Amino acid sequence: MNSEVLQDYGPALAGASILVVDDEPGMRNFLTKILEPRARRVMEAASPAEAANRLDEAHFDLIILDNIMPGQRGLDWVSAQRKMGLYADTILITAYADVETAIEALRAGVNDFVLKPFRANQILNAVSRTLDRSYLRRDNALLRHELSSASSQGQLLGRSPALSDVRQMLNRLAPLPTPVLFTGESGTGKEVAARTLHAMSDRAEKPFVAINCAAIAPDRLAQELFGVAGPEGARAPGLFLLADGGTLFLDEVAQMPEAFQAALLRVLEDQRIRPVGGERDIPLNLRFCFATNADLTEAVAAGTFRADLFHRMNVVQVAMPRLQDRSEDIVELAALFMQQFATTLGVPALELDDQTLLKLARHDWPGNVRELRNVIERSLILGAFPSEYEGSGNVIGSRAIESLELVEQRHILHVLDLCGGNRAEAARRLGVSRKTIDRKCASWAE
Repeated sequence: MNSEVLQDYGPALAGASILVVDDEPGMRNFLTKILEPRARRVMEAASPAEAANRLDEAHFDLIILDNIMPGQRGLDWVSAQRKMGLYADTILITAYADVETAIEALRAGVNDFVLKPFRANQILNAVSRTLDRSYLRRDNALLRHELSSASSQGQLLGRSPALSDVRQMLNRLAPLPTPVLFTGESGTGKEVAARTLHAMSDRAEKPFVAINCAAIAPDRLAQELFGVAGPEGARAPGLFLLADGGTLFLDEVAQMPEAFQAALLRVLEDQRIRPVGGERDIPLNLRFCFATNADLTEAVAAGTFRADLFHRMNVVQVAMPRLQDRSEDIVELAALFMQQFATTLGVPALELDDQTLLKLARHDWPGNVRELRNVIERSLILGAFPSEYEGSGNVIGSRAIESLELVEQRHILHVLDLCGGNRAEAARRLGVSRKTIDRKCASWAE
């Protein structure tokens, strides 16, 4: 695919899956010939019945269909498929475009008309327009979900051995479609780790959708996740379908209702969903990530969580370390949060002097990274650190917060001091190579 194609018709077409439905072989061949070099996948169907079979095999972003075909009109077919659970956008190609047909097409959920005869650029422009609108609707829906769920979007920061082990596991998992279960206490960064895994994978350009199972009412969970089938107005794609091609992150899985656990098990086994009120299963292409701070083994033993679902989810488990088990990372995290919140709140940063950093490092942090983040934000709002973290420089600085390089230097020297100057041991504790420590020390001595 060359850059000219992307420039002319946009990336939405380049990543689209399209179904062409027409009883005339010449028209199917013409549409396939102009779409195949520009789209991710193009499939054909010679009749409405064959098109219905294609929908059982794969999910399509767009359907281009003729209206007048033997056996069933295109509009009647679209209306019937919408009620069964068809969410793909549709373009109707027809030689007859009277007002009555236009009204009927709107009611059937057709997105655009192309009148016969037409040129290649006309159908390509209609396809590009329709897909751009579809992607905009999807992005808006995902953005609204992201804002309403207040999902975290932090970075997986730190060089401690514990976090290095997590990164190594994510590197190993990134190219695989395997489900991943993230475990660990609240605030340890399970969603951040899942986002990092998504960004490292070949799905990085597709959506990452985070869902808190405890935040959705049990009677709404199936509709929110699987969607609702029906006519225009009642039809709504669920978050599973909006995430298609990307990564779906389900948090607080221990709090899923029992009925939904059975439905989720079927999705994991078949990679298909059936919308509420629908009559057809929709194929999906999803990477599943799960998270919990509960002991699912105990939940299975207590009968509150299905054993078969647990085993299906628990293919690979990534245990997120507590902050007190990676105290070497507190300096870097505190400096980053200070910079971020000072910019966001529009207030001067507080100085992270040696005494403050030492007290932060010695704290237990039962709330883990989330608690540290909240402490930094609250301190900036109030203009001072709480007394338990107060250092000699605990005032709103007239100068900007010290650079991360200086904070890093202080921390490395502090760890070296704890190790009695043993650079190999300091490197092990910091999760870096001995050469890195030697290089840093040499640069500071210049």
